[in-house]
Amino acid sequence: MNAGLASPSVHQCRILEFSRIRDPRGVLTPIESCRDVPFEIQRVYYFYELEIDASRAGHAHKELQQALIAVSGSFDVHLDDGHERRTVTLNKPYQGLYVPRMIWRDIDNFTPRSVCVALASLPYDETDYYREYDEFLRAAGY
Repeated sequence: MNAGLASPSVHQCRILEFSRIRDPRGVLTPIESCRDVPFEIQRVYYFYELEIDASRAGHAHKELQQALIAVSGSFDVHLDDGHERRTVTLNKPYQGLYVPRMIWRDIDNFTPRSVCVALASLPYDETDYYREYDEFLRAAGY
């Protein structure tokens, strides 16, 4: 294991249900740091105008935690802890997928007009990434 820290499991990845405030104009979903997601939000980014056969992510983070949200359309998130794999389909704008540190993720199977919003626990830092799967496996202790 890495530096005495237990590596997270794909079973720690979970769906987060966000509030929905409905009125005649539509629905509003608020998301707050440390209340609706289990971390302080330090960065928000999103990707869109994706080709249907596109694949995103293809990495793991050493420390960063994320919540991924399909605010439009749907897509699959493939999660891998080095020992076990799991796939989650995101397709509801009031749900997010919590992904802890040290989980490899690939995102694909985008429907037309899909938009993925990512809430991140840290600012961007290239040194926090494992971009090579074999390097990730070694760090995870496999």
